[in-house]
Amino acid sequence: MVSKPRLLVTRKLSPEVEERAAHDYDAIFNPDDQVFTSSELVAACQQVDAVLPCHSEMFTANVIAALPERLRVIANHSVGVDHIDLSAAAARGIIVTNTPDVLSDATAEIAILCMLGAARRGAEGNRLLRENRWASWSPSFMVGRQVTGKRFGILGMGRVGQVAAARARGFDMEIHYHNRQRLPPDQEEGAIWHETIESLVAASDVLSLHCPATPDTIGVIDAERLDLMPRGAILVNTARGSLVDEDALCDALQSGHLFAAGLDVFRTEPGGNLRLSALENVFVLPHIGSATFETRIAMGFRALDNLDAVFAGCDAPDRVA
Repeated sequence: MVSKPRLLVTRKLSPEVEERAAHDYDAIFNPDDQVFTSSELVAACQQVDAVLPCHSEMFTANVIAALPERLRVIANHSVGVDHIDLSAAAARGIIVTNTPDVLSDATAEIAILCMLGAARRGAEGNRLLRENRWASWSPSFMVGRQVTGKRFGILGMGRVGQVAAARARGFDMEIHYHNRQRLPPDQEEGAIWHETIESLVAASDVLSLHCPATPDTIGVIDAERLDLMPRGAILVNTARGSLVDEDALCDALQSGHLFAAGLDVFRTEPGGNLRLSALENVFVLPHIGSATFETRIAMGFRALDNLDAVFAGCDAPDRVA
């Protein structure tokens, strides 16, 4: 009888995903859902052929250098791979995969939620009721921004960006975008392409970030680009917190240059940014863009599909390194 490949699953996943992993692999689970330190991660990987991690596990160059020769693949339960040193993995001959496509709808939904929550002062209104401070009403009470017919700017018109554009069209918004390369007309669907980020931000009543975190995009939304946004604009970030200079964003919100922000991601996670969270004109969520039952099952199955391919001697469909 051929032994099953030994698999480390670093976090507690959906029951359906863990059941499939247990059936097809000699799987090691994390029922307490503890977060591994770097040394604990290295130790846990020593006797496995593959690891199925989340973005909470940091595979730095030092961690990868300490992985055993038998470990063949890191099959991420995420789209983003900024928590992995891809060059170090490639140098070791370790295959790295991710889970594209399956979380596009869920993440785009969160982007729209963040846009509406920010535009219509959702966080402020929620606090008023929860703290029993709603004592009056007038025509000037809780007046926010209407997004219908406004300009929706997308930085990063990939899978999630294109779905977010489709959702925004439901509000009759005019779609603008910047990408490294212009999309073909059938994918643009009438969206207006901007050759530079500066041109995009200046034309965005709502700017929604959907690009990956790379050395080129870290801090891409800085004080200078925030200043270029129209006065009263809204920033939405459901991609990665590292894309934004959070101090500059706080300043833009406090000065009134930006009307509001809707944020699902932060530079420090978990925890977030207390200065941002304290502002009345910021709608915040704890990085739950893909947190639906349907999506989490699909992400786990996609990661297992990649593992299945590798151990069957085939090319992993979602290989990134």
